[in-house]
Formats: sequence, C-alpha cells, structure tokens
Amino acid sequence: MSEIAHGAWSAALTPLNADLSIDHAAYGAHVDWLLNSGCAGVAALGTTGEANSFSLAERLDLIERLGKSGHASERILVGVGCCAAPDTIELTRASLGAGFNNVMMLAPFYYKNVSDEGVFRAYARVIEAVNDPRLNVIVYDIPPMTGLKIGVDLLRRLRDAFPGIVIGVKNSSGDWSAMEAALGELPGFKVFAGSEQFLLQTLRAGGPGCISATANITSRSLAELYATWRSDAADALQAAATRNRIALQKYPPIPALKEMMAAVREAPAWRRLRPPLANLAPADAEALLASVRELGLDLSA
Repeated sequence: MSEIAHGAWSAALTPLNADLSIDHAAYGAHVDWLLNSGCAGVAALGTTGEANSFSLAERLDLIERLGKSGHASERILVGVGCCAAPDTIELTRASLGAGFNNVMMLAPFYYKNVSDEGVFRAYARVIEAVNDPRLNVIVYDIPPMTGLKIGVDLLRRLRDAFPGIVIGVKNSSGDWSAMEAALGELPGFKVFAGSEQFLLQTLRAGGPGCISATANITSRSLAELYATWRSDAADALQAAATRNRIALQKYPPIPALKEMMAAVREAPAWRRLRPPLANLAPADAEALLASVRELGLDLSA
C-alpha cells in the first residue's frame, strides 16, 4: 500500500470531558467509526480537532494512546505543527515512536509577513532535528488561520531539499487555482484538497484525495464518490458533496460539527468545546439540524 492512503480523509473532531480534558474513550471510538465508515484515513490533532487549544502534554498523550489502537500507519495523519520548533520536534518524534510516519506540519504561524526563506528554515530545522528516514511530512497550508501562503516554489524547494520526506501538502486555502498549480507543477507530489468541494477535480488532476472537516459526518457519501470517481456517476456525486459542504459551512465549522455529532450519538457531551470556541445559539443549532435532515445525510452510528 502507499505510504499514505488515497481517498477522502476526515479531519477528526476531539470529544471532551466535563472538565474539557480529552475524552479518550470517545475519541478512540470516533476514529474507529470514521475508518469503518469509509474514510481513507483520519487526521488527528488538526484544526478541526482543536489541536492548538491543547497543551503539548495533552497532545503527546493522545498520540501515545492512538499508537496503541493498532491502526495502520498509512491511515493516520498526526498534526504536529506548533509555533515553537522544539514542540513540533517533540510531537513529530512522538508520532514516529507511536508507529505513525505521516505527519501534517503547520509552519510557525504567530509572526506574519515572514519570507519563504524563513518558512523553509522552520521546516528544515524540524526535519533535520528529527533526522528519521521514516518521516513523511504533509505541509499544512491553511492561510485563513496562519496568515501564511505556501506557494509552489516553496513546496518545490522543500520537496527537493528533503526528497522522500516532504511528500505532499494539504491545501486548505479554498483556492482551486493554487491546488491546480501544485498538482500541475509538482508531479507525484501528494496534493490533498482541504475540502471535498475539490475532491473530484483533485483526483482527475492526479491528486490523492481530500482531508475534510465535514467528513466527520459525510464519510460514507465521500467514500462512494472516491470509489466511483472514474465512472459516469462521479459528477452527480460530486455535485451532492459540494451541495452538502456549502450548506453546512454556513455555520462555524467546529461548533456545527460537534452539534451534529451530539445529535448522531445522542450524547450532549459532544457539544463541549474549548474556549474561545463557543456553541451555536439554540436557533442556529435547530436550523443546522433541519438542514441535515433536508439534505438527507446518513448520520447513523
């Protein structure tokens, strides 16, 4: 199998206990459910998973526990990027130690208007410090959160400086032209779309798939799209996936997804968020769930 699975991935939500610590039992069950519901893989400790609201110790604990789950390495992607390089290095080593070679690495994101040279040095420092040939880095490009834009030239430089280590990018810019440019100019580089809106386009351009927040609740339909993307049915399935995504992204994504999970699981605890995130207003939650019913999404456990 490939070093990283192709298809529609879920950027996993993180359930919380009443004291807002991670509910590891519910988390493990959710990862199992996602993988059994058609997800090619699960991205842990990403934006959707509220990673930057957790301490380094909490993230290390989750990685260690996930490592005991028995999931195949090619189906787990661990978010490791922090503002401080030593933290990113420690999380990356922990991921490898847990048996997960694939990491999704944010660039340091606090300082804005930094140069490509600075971003390159940040990635190089981590990769050189870890110094492990098993490592597969997916660069995490999410300009709305980081304020950084990682272009094709920087991706090419990273790929060429660290061949077989920097293997791809998750592009969460929402800009298809940026994804298309990377797919066209970097053959073989694994360009994952950050939204299922671009899943079929990505596949047709030679890309591996998408890593999506809404795959927490649309995994089955996205798996069907990936399984049949070369068929005549693909365009209609993509249109449905796009319609669902657009309908759901009217709401703040993490509170909305957790609201849906609370309804699916009949578990109000799923609504818990770490500040500064806050729950949907009751009227918005009601409208969201009405939209889910109208869209006919299969949210059965």
